[in-house]
Amino acid sequence: MTEATGASDDGSARPAPGPGRLRDERSPDALVREVMTARGDRIRFRPIRPTDGVGLVAFHNGLSDRSVYRRFFFVHPVLSAPEIEHFTHVDYTGRLALVAEHRDGIVAVGRYERTPGTSEAEVAFVVSDDYQHQGIGAVLLEQLVDAALAQGITVFTAQTLAENRAMLAMFDKSGFPVTTTRESETVSVRFPIVPTAHQAPG
Repeated sequence: MTEATGASDDGSARPAPGPGRLRDERSPDALVREVMTARGDRIRFRPIRPTDGVGLVAFHNGLSDRSVYRRFFFVHPVLSAPEIEHFTHVDYTGRLALVAEHRDGIVAVGRYERTPGTSEAEVAFVVSDDYQHQGIGAVLLEQLVDAALAQGITVFTAQTLAENRAMLAMFDKSGFPVTTTRESETVSVRFPIVPTAHQAPG
């Protein structure tokens, strides 16, 4: 099953005081970043690690039924052991997941998975209910774009529910030329991520 695009947010967030993103593109640590949300939460973004299984389960268990449904497109109260293994073990090139942390707990996850043999990748996001509408999803998207471009990925795709207006708004506000097609209650999203003359690199 491909990964469905999950519940996200809108709003704004800004870089927090401190070291910000590291720029050694050879290391996953290049993707570490801290951002201050509009309400003053200091959020740390970093690549997921194999040791994040317990934290990922706690994060999933804390999601509302609605957020889980938006992420998986079906009722999915418990992550299976194979899912935990898959979600926490990535190669940081063709498959990447980033977590957002606050007070030592995961509050959001964004990921991409490259379609084999192509320059396209599917993206997926889910943000804890208490942290939605704070711009966290937009920061995750920005970070994923930076990482994907470094790996030769040029197009992002996503699947989301038509009623998930916050997610669709996040894509629309991304600055990328987004195209959508709808089939029943599912919206397919597609957009190139290569910066144009009207876009500054992330």
